[in-house]
Amino acid sequence: MNGDDEQLLRGRVYGTDPDHPGPRPSRTYAELVGGPLDGLLLDVTGWTPDEIGTGVSLTTELGQFGPGGRAMYDPRPGDQRRFDWTGDSP
Repeated sequence: MNGDDEQLLRGRVYGTDPDHPGPRPSRTYAELVGGPLDGLLLDVTGWTPDEIGTGVSLTTELGQFGPGGRAMYDPRPGDQRRFDWTGDSP
């Protein structure tokens, strides 16, 4: 991914309709930091602290394993508004 592609992803919400990619008022988001989904927002509205603490495995075609692969993110210690990339999986 080049710099132009990365800039297009910033401020977009993971898994949303491309016609309405931005965050919505009254929703809670965590920023994905690093890895193939860097800069995307993840909607965590209604998630419990335990669910947030578990982290996520998100499907993506942009990771090391291509289509069908997953990017793994864990909440940053002390800042659950940011999820740090921990690696890719098939």
